Amino acid sequence: MPLPFLTADRAHDDDAAAGADPLGYEDPDRWRRPFRPGPWRVGGAALLLLLASYVLFSAMIIAMAGSLSAAGVCVGVAALMIVTAVRLVRSGVVVSAQGLRRIGLLRSTTVRRQDIAAIRTAQQPVRWLGLPRTVQGQALLLQPVRGGAPDTLFTSHDADFLGQPESFDRAADALEGWAAAHR
Repeated sequence: MPLPFLTADRAHDDDAAAGADPLGYEDPDRWRRPFRPGPWRVGGAALLLLLASYVLFSAMIIAMAGSLSAAGVCVGVAALMIVTAVRLVRSGVVVSAQGLRRIGLLRSTTVRRQDIAAIRTAQQPVRWLGLPRTVQGQALLLQPVRGGAPDTLFTSHDADFLGQPESFDRAADALEGWAAAHR
């Protein structure tokens, strides 16, 4: 079963040198993810799905015991957990010829490619797995055309790249190449 939101970057140096799309995709109008979800993100989603299965099993036991309203509450909680797990795996950065989209757990933000001045990597203090604790790391920054402070797209210590510096470098290079090709 194809899962398009899990599509990883298939860019190769040969394709980039040949003038093809820097991310190696056939359809430039389709939103594509330039990197795979990291192990922390996938592990968190798997844990949520495991807990949802226990909640659904308890809903079945409660329904057999005769309390349909309590079973309905359990099914609702399990459905919320499943939706959160899917949204957790889908969150990240996706790009197309139209622009760049940051998908978060609760909301998404789209930046048109005309509004992007540059995408660059910088050494700076970054949050560790999104928690308040900061460590020294790398961040991929989006500099808007209108000026102002750059927006952080992702860091070397978030759920996709923690402990995988090569993956961070590949994803940062792919997005920097995409921004240069679509300027």
